[in-house]
Amino acid sequence: MNTTHNTILVTGGGSGIGKGLAEAFHALGNKVIIAGRRKEVLDKTTAANPGMAAVVLDVEKSEAVEAFAQQIIKDYPAINVLINNAGIMVPEDMKDPKKGLANSEAMITTNILGPIRLITAFLPHFQKQPSSAIINVTSGLAFVPLALAPTYCATKAAMHSYTQSLRYQLKDTSVQLIELPPPYVQTELMGPGQASDPNAMPLTDFISETMAIFKNSPEATEICVERVKPLRFAEKGGNYAAFFKTFNDTMTTAAAAAGH
Repeated sequence: MNTTHNTILVTGGGSGIGKGLAEAFHALGNKVIIAGRRKEVLDKTTAANPGMAAVVLDVEKSEAVEAFAQQIIKDYPAINVLINNAGIMVPEDMKDPKKGLANSEAMITTNILGPIRLITAFLPHFQKQPSSAIINVTSGLAFVPLALAPTYCATKAAMHSYTQSLRYQLKDTSVQLIELPPPYVQTELMGPGQASDPNAMPLTDFISETMAIFKNSPEATEICVERVKPLRFAEKGGNYAAFFKTFNDTMTTAAAAAGH
């Protein structure tokens, strides 16, 4: 994917990784449109980045996504890049699922159905473009699940699989499929404390390294910063079971210490 001369839609672009990517691509001269549920957050981001546009989007309703996509295509006919970044993560205690399926269903809708609905809506248009790209933000947890968040990890594993299949189906088209699996990054995905957690990768460092890979490897199908590689390639190491146990033991202890 070329990092310039694009019109890019970033979901979840008002905060965290989505905002970081939106601002980085905006700084390179691309036309960037951010989308999300919270108008005030979107407006704050666009105010800090003159020329960036924002549109409110709720992916929970299929018909709303279709209408949204058609409006975006009408307003920005040159659109050729979709970054599916919007996502939610809620820890789940399956020994005592007090909230039933509400959180699980919300994560499945936002993290899986949302991207699939958007991809389906934009694909006919993207295939008419000389060059286009779909970037699915997954997670290192797609490859080594965090037992504290089983549904979230399952949604990211599903998007990894979906991305691979779609890449194969579209191999003879102008559409490039790219997967971006972040490690644990200083965002507010799981609450305000994560943004200052010294165990998480600073957001600025993650964005900087990610953009460098985009620039230096325009044909890349996966954008993996160094910090995510232990998770991404854990199974290739030949000691996956031990890695999984150590990783989850460590994270469970850390969560308990943090009061989660």
